[in-house]
Amino acid sequence: MVKGFFTKDNMKKQGKEWSEAIIVAICLAVFVRTFFFQIYKIPTTSMVPTLKVKDKIFVSKLVYGPKIPFSDLRIPGLRKSRRGEVIVFIPPHDRKKHYIKRLIGLPGDKIRIRNGNIFVNGKVITDPEIANHFYYNDGEYAEGEKQIDVPEGEYFFLGDNSAFSQDSRFWGFVEEKDIVGKAIFIWWPLERINMIE
Repeated sequence: MVKGFFTKDNMKKQGKEWSEAIIVAICLAVFVRTFFFQIYKIPTTSMVPTLKVKDKIFVSKLVYGPKIPFSDLRIPGLRKSRRGEVIVFIPPHDRKKHYIKRLIGLPGDKIRIRNGNIFVNGKVITDPEIANHFYYNDGEYAEGEKQIDVPEGEYFFLGDNSAFSQDSRFWGFVEEKDIVGKAIFIWWPLERINMIE
């Protein structure tokens, strides 16, 4: 009985079944990663204390809608991005990298950073996700408390750790097509497991 299991034909059949299973698993993984979610590892301190170096996070592409590969087309998502959310995107100055920052300015907003606070359309932001951080007037777009006018179809992002963040203050705005997904939760290390707010 055991001897028959290891026949040449049986081994060939088993090898074919394993190969098919591996190919299906790879295709499924690529499909899920492309259209549903992706995992990222945080490389810098720009989002401390919300995100720390080496945190591993889960990012949903379904919330805003996944992009169709090799195009600028996007499948409709559950909703539009909202101010205060932590989002992964492709920055305009470095198309080979993905950045993660907090969304501050929506299309058409007028932003001003003053005394560490964020003002949007003349009103100070009091939402804790934003107001609990001190923001600096650095970079070409934010120096001297000047007003930042967010163009239609584009967004303005800041890092929570403003003193150590290269963000929209330095390189400008992010087009909607370059938004990748919403950061949902930290899943590693174990002591850091938490929803991202």
